[in-house]
Amino acid sequence: MLKMFWDNHDTTRCASRQYMSAVFYHGEKQKKLAEESMKERQKQLSKPIVTKIHAAEAFYEAENYHQKYLLRQQGDVMSALNLSDKDLVTSHVATRLNGYCGGYGSLEALEDEMPKFSLPENVQKRVHGIMSRKSYH
Repeated sequence: MLKMFWDNHDTTRCASRQYMSAVFYHGEKQKKLAEESMKERQKQLSKPIVTKIHAAEAFYEAENYHQKYLLRQQGDVMSALNLSDKDLVTSHVATRLNGYCGGYGSLEALEDEMPKFSLPENVQKRVHGIMSRKSYH
């Protein structure tokens, strides 16, 4: 999971506390793994990592309008999913589509997964088009 974390966002970009890059740990073993993985990642970068490593405390979900933010920008896809705000937070399909709408993953992975999403063909084509324009990996 730490590898995925380091691989999938810019850990050198400063952001406000609300949007900061952070790893939260439960226990000394997780803390040590997080710190070691950050040191290894830093060896690959020219800019300093600004990601914070903190003990996990109380967790608060973001407001609904922040949930699956990239997916929410695609009204036609959201309409096809027909999920309540509560269901959107826990939906595996919405989570996967949110990533694809952000350009994360590969077209091959999207094509493999798409039949599992049970979306109308026009919506499948729409997601494929979004992913084609934004693919980072």
